[in-house]
Amino acid sequence: MIDEKCGVFDKLLSMVAGETVVEPIGAITVAEPSVHQLRLFLVLSEELHFGRAAARLFITQSALSQQIRSLEKRLKVALFERSSRAVALTSAGRALLPDVRAAVEAMERLRWAANAQGRHLSGLVRVGTIGAEAAMPHTRAVLQALRREHPRLEIQLLGLNFVDQLGALYRREADVVFLRPPVPDDIELHHLATEPRVACLPSGDPLAALPRLALAQLAGYPVVDVPARIPRVWWDFWAVDPRPDGTAVRYGPVAPDLEALLHSVAQGEAMAFLPAAARDFFRRPGVGYVDVDGLAPCTSALAWLADHRDHPGVAAVRRAARSVVHRRTHP
Repeated sequence: MIDEKCGVFDKLLSMVAGETVVEPIGAITVAEPSVHQLRLFLVLSEELHFGRAAARLFITQSALSQQIRSLEKRLKVALFERSSRAVALTSAGRALLPDVRAAVEAMERLRWAANAQGRHLSGLVRVGTIGAEAAMPHTRAVLQALRREHPRLEIQLLGLNFVDQLGALYRREADVVFLRPPVPDDIELHHLATEPRVACLPSGDPLAALPRLALAQLAGYPVVDVPARIPRVWWDFWAVDPRPDGTAVRYGPVAPDLEALLHSVAQGEAMAFLPAAARDFFRRPGVGYVDVDGLAPCTSALAWLADHRDHPGVAAVRRAARSVVHRRTHP
């Protein structure tokens, strides 16, 4: 049994490392699973819910389901039992879970070892931030780790507005951006933190005096909009459009940046939803913040273009982010 378990782990490690796995003569050749697919398996095994797992991974539920089916095909075993009401690990899924976790962690250790060999990186890395992200503890920790690992690397910070947080990546003006997801599919993310969202209301509005409110109480309130150049996948999330009952949001004035948004709210023209940290970082006359029941939380993430992920500067920031998250989750 021990030899069999070691064989499974060795095969998984060979697969995620990109090696060709030689099957017995007559076996059907299938594609090898990727590290990405194994990570998806680990998240779904924790959540046991495709919707929650997809939200945590910032992908669609259908994309997650497709990747899991592909992984099962590649491993030639069913990993999950699915029904209309529940998701559960199969006996094979439970048996493989420790090996999958060990394989992914082994690849992480390999990356950290490679990082130790590449500490002489120099040059310039351009780091974009939106809102108060530059001041958030996770951002400061990542940049400190980056400076510690690469003391000769020059870090240029760029303050970005709603439009430029993604535009700077596409124009190659920023190598990475600390932002608030979601983002389009051609941008990759590393999750850094999660926090609640709050309603940002004119301070004179009666609802602003409440300790908390239900999302349904905001029905009919106009929401600040953003310029058309910004992907709607981002602002639909932040505007909660549509609402849980399917109602479309009514929009108010367009704001290209956070200060313009706060001005519109203070003038009573519209409301908005912001991270709870806005209470501390964006106190403004005429603006109040209220907790909202039934409102999904938001996340902070490091973002980069998928086709730019192996750029030395991008890879260095990604490694720093992984090390910070690992230290926080494995003290």
